[in-house]
Amino acid sequence: MKKISRRKFLGTSALVSGAVMLPKFLKAFERGGASFFPQGDKTLVIVQLSGGNDGLNTIVPFRNDIYYSSRPTIGIPQNEVLKLSDELGLNPALEGLRKIFDDGNLCIINNVGYPNPDHSHFRSMDIWHTASGSDQYKETGWVGRYLDSLCPDCVPYRAIEADHTLSLAMKGEKISGLALSDSAKLYHTTKDKFLIEALQSRTNDQLTNSNSDYLYKVMRETFSSAEYIYEKTKIYHSQTEYPKNLFSGTLKTIAELIGSGCETKVYYTSLTGFDSHAGQLKMQEKALRIIGDSLLSFTNDLKQNNKMNDVVIMVFSEFGRRVSQNSSGGTDHGTANNVWIINGALKKKGFYNAAPDLTNLEGGDLKFQMDFRNVYATVLKKWLGANDELILGKKFEQLSFI
Repeated sequence: MKKISRRKFLGTSALVSGAVMLPKFLKAFERGGASFFPQGDKTLVIVQLSGGNDGLNTIVPFRNDIYYSSRPTIGIPQNEVLKLSDELGLNPALEGLRKIFDDGNLCIINNVGYPNPDHSHFRSMDIWHTASGSDQYKETGWVGRYLDSLCPDCVPYRAIEADHTLSLAMKGEKISGLALSDSAKLYHTTKDKFLIEALQSRTNDQLTNSNSDYLYKVMRETFSSAEYIYEKTKIYHSQTEYPKNLFSGTLKTIAELIGSGCETKVYYTSLTGFDSHAGQLKMQEKALRIIGDSLLSFTNDLKQNNKMNDVVIMVFSEFGRRVSQNSSGGTDHGTANNVWIINGALKKKGFYNAAPDLTNLEGGDLKFQMDFRNVYATVLKKWLGANDELILGKKFEQLSFI
């Protein structure tokens, strides 16, 4: 038998370990975990706006004088706002999202955050990923714990992150999701004859807890998922027109997997470009146009496949921005923000709750009114059929948007 070179094995295993991170080896590719996993077509798509999107210039309080006095040069002019109610409207770059709203497929939850907020990108994102309190530090994510609770023997493709690396949100104690940026590339990597020989050289019973054996274990899990996903990508090819950008391409891939009947319950993706400390107007406009137009194409794609009622899209950012602009024509890290819920059969459409209170600030920041874990608890229990209290560690009030 040919021996694979150490350099080739390590190079490929680095690719694979970046694709899926598992703390323990599970024989998922042999058993599949089907008996543990809930049946049905309900899918959750999570979109992360990385960098801390400015919620006040996204959902604009265009009748609020404090908003304009706090932002003399970056406040969105009232005549440019895409008005949704008597007091709130969208940034003019969000024409795509406006169409989703007009179709009755958007619910906007204002003032979402958590107690004792943290202004650090990394710490705040960890809090959102792990569904922890600001005084807690957890090593597993809320989606990963969802997989642990329902499907301890599942293959990783039950939750897919469209990226090169896996977010903390997707990592469980027993099983984690799959990070995947190019299904064809990963699949063809699994056909390398040297890697196949290497994997066949050790049986499951021969594997130990050593670092090298860990790579073998992870590779076996990944190879199994890669073949399944690659075969699914051949079934449905979207004819919907999407904007020409990387993020839209990611959503198109997710739509194709959903349309192909892929047995994935959670998809996770992100868009960067929201850390607007300086020159915010143009910077945020570009990012918001990408997200709005891309989501419109995505929802159109789902509708053409009669999947709009089966998919909940949740859009969030790790925090909002401060109410007052800074001296550089931007905004600094803040606290509470808005979360968007998109679905074809919402029970609560439009605005879920009141606009942010700009008269009652804490150190120049908005005071949160809705814990983000209320949103998580709702999608876990009402949409994914999971034990939200077990996954989140305590009971949070259910909301009524679905």
